[in-house]
This record gives sequence, structure tokens and C-alpha cells, in this order.
Amino acid sequence: MFLNSVPAFSSRFSLIALRRLVFMPLTFFSLLSGCSVMPPQQPSDDQALLPDTTKTAYSKSYRIKGKTYSPMKTALGYKAQGLASWYGAESGNFTASGERFDPRGMTAAHKTLPIPSKVRVTNLRNGRSVDVLINDRGPFKANRLIDLSQGAAEQIGMRGLAEVTVEYLGS
Repeated sequence: MFLNSVPAFSSRFSLIALRRLVFMPLTFFSLLSGCSVMPPQQPSDDQALLPDTTKTAYSKSYRIKGKTYSPMKTALGYKAQGLASWYGAESGNFTASGERFDPRGMTAAHKTLPIPSKVRVTNLRNGRSVDVLINDRGPFKANRLIDLSQGAAEQIGMRGLAEVTVEYLGS
């Protein structure tokens, strides 16, 4: 060993002392450094409500008819009033979430609410409401807030267009 050729370290005692002075503190500090790693933090309440959809196509900005739409990352506290329409002729087509559209289902399309989101839609004319799952994008006609499936529209007594409130319930 190289240290044996150096006169100051030629004795066995000096090698033992060197090991204690150098290697033991290195070992101690390397073990101790493993304790200083921060544990992963738990998501906050609003982050925990939504699944991680940052890599999905339906969570990215998109452009329709020259207008860019950016889906919300969270919809906590969302409540809006506007015009609702319904759709049902697209039976069998795929929604933005990848499911087959079922006109009898309790689903809806919204331009920017996170997918999936559960919302309560209330018909302001008669006070009837229905809870629906947002699983598609739209409507892309002027002044429309939400597109309901035919089944959801029937639940709230809607024929054609209706003035509604949309309130976020969760995901």
C-alpha cells in the first residue's frame, strides 16, 4: 500500500488511526446525509380532488374555429349562468375523454372545465337540476355555456335551449 511507504504512516497504529480519522467520519456523514432528504409532500385539498391529467390531450389548450381554449387546472368554486343546449345525434362517436358518447347518459360537454368533472346543471325556468359528468368539449356556438346529453336535458325538462346555472361538484 502507498501509505506504508511513507515513513509517518509505516506503523500499524498509524493506519488504524488514519482509518478512524478519515473513513469513519466519511461513513457517518454519508449515512447521515440520507436522513436529510425531504419526504414527498402530500397534495393540497384542491390538488387531491382532480386526477393528474396534465399529460392528457383533453387537458391541453386547443383551437376551434380560430379561437383558443385553455382547460382549467381546477374548478373549485366554479359557478356560471348561461345558455345550455343538448346533443344526441352523435351517438356512438367518441368523446374527448375517449368514451363512446351515449345520448341517454348523464354527461355534458364544456369548453374549459377539467375532464372529468361533475357539475350540477339547474334549469332556471323550472328549478329542476341534474348532476352530469363533463367528458367532452363544446359547445362551440356563440353564447352557449354547456351542451347536455339528450338524457340529461330530458331530466331537467329542457327542449331546445334553456337558461341554466352550472355548479362544480368535484371530479
